[in-house]
Amino acid sequence: MTNPIHRRRFLETAATAGLVAGGVRTIRAEDGAANDTMVVAVMGTGGRGTEHSRNFARMNGCRVAYVCDVDRHRAEAAASEVAKAGGRSPEAVTDFRRILDDKDVDALVVATCNHWHAPATILACAAGKHVYVEKPCSYNPREGELAVEAARKHRRVVQMGNQRRSWPKVIEAVERIRSGAIGRPYFARSFYNNNRPSIGRGRDTAPPEGLDYALWEGPAPHRPFHDNYLHYNWHWFWHWGNGELGNNGVHFIDVCRWAFGVDYPTRVTSAGGRYRYHDDQETPDTHVVTFEFPGEKMITWEGLSCNNFRPGGHSDEMVFTGEEGSLGITGGGYRIYDLSGKVKEKVSGAGGDAGHLANFVAAIRGEARPNSEILEGHRSTLLCHLGNIAHRTGRALVCDPKDGRILHDDEAMKLWTRQYAPGWEPKV
Repeated sequence: MTNPIHRRRFLETAATAGLVAGGVRTIRAEDGAANDTMVVAVMGTGGRGTEHSRNFARMNGCRVAYVCDVDRHRAEAAASEVAKAGGRSPEAVTDFRRILDDKDVDALVVATCNHWHAPATILACAAGKHVYVEKPCSYNPREGELAVEAARKHRRVVQMGNQRRSWPKVIEAVERIRSGAIGRPYFARSFYNNNRPSIGRGRDTAPPEGLDYALWEGPAPHRPFHDNYLHYNWHWFWHWGNGELGNNGVHFIDVCRWAFGVDYPTRVTSAGGRYRYHDDQETPDTHVVTFEFPGEKMITWEGLSCNNFRPGGHSDEMVFTGEEGSLGITGGGYRIYDLSGKVKEKVSGAGGDAGHLANFVAAIRGEARPNSEILEGHRSTLLCHLGNIAHRTGRALVCDPKDGRILHDDEAMKLWTRQYAPGWEPKV
């Protein structure tokens, strides 16, 4: 599915960067006949990576050749899931560099921990692979800039996994906001709630059998292994993760930015902390972030990781306020409200990943534009980074609306990048 809203923006980007979605190479089937099968490899086989592996295996014209995870047991389990989904059993590997060396691989899916997203994307582009990278597309702002540079330099299609950009009724909702369904829009609120438990206090232990912890660390400077890091709690440590804002907030903030047609903010503020539990978690479980943009527009995100109740009883994940009403998006559908809050119109819709993956494949084949090309992915991810930087420095950030860079605050700009493990510094 193509996204009409993105036509002008993508064509401008393509013209500037010389980005061309090159066709997939023709390979030979076992009987010697030519076909147009796209060869895919998946790096990171947790929940998202394994689900992507199954989806690509079910897709006509695609073959999953590799599944990769630094945990050997997870890689082997993912290979089995692909076989069950009807595809040929892929090769299970623990080192993604094996994939980069295989010239028959057309595309790499990066579904690893956040600190690997951009470095793997950059290396894959340099190796001639197109990339589907899970959100957030980077661990820090500089990595996002480099990922865009890598896609341009190597003329690769790079799409971020913010799948709402491919949900038909969310696309429709964005079009209606932009076409004046609620008058001039000026304020968007987004929400995320969960009932996450405490991560406790970790112990310094040996990594589990089958895990290549050194490769899991990769670009991140070494830290001794603790038994409450894997396979999910790394999200809550600044050394590898970006908290709930980068984990889930990016989905909703992205739709808000898209609907408003804004790129970079002028001011970012943050309030919150780790309020529910006293444990090893470093990132907030209660977090409210505000982004102000040129043109009198503002986006807020409210994230509650440890309480699933939302005041007011509404289920909207995003609410857009305009001069003549409001529009709320929930899942794959939306509702339009009048100025008194009465529902005027309700539109149902479906979600899922399949459409976003299919759009990625179509873009590689030259049949469509990416619904979330890496520059768009970077802009939305950058908002999450700025919100976290505002939280970590404890003050409001003033930003350049041309590129989002932080102005007049050298301490905050130190968090624009990080120190890297020797030999793993991302370069384009």
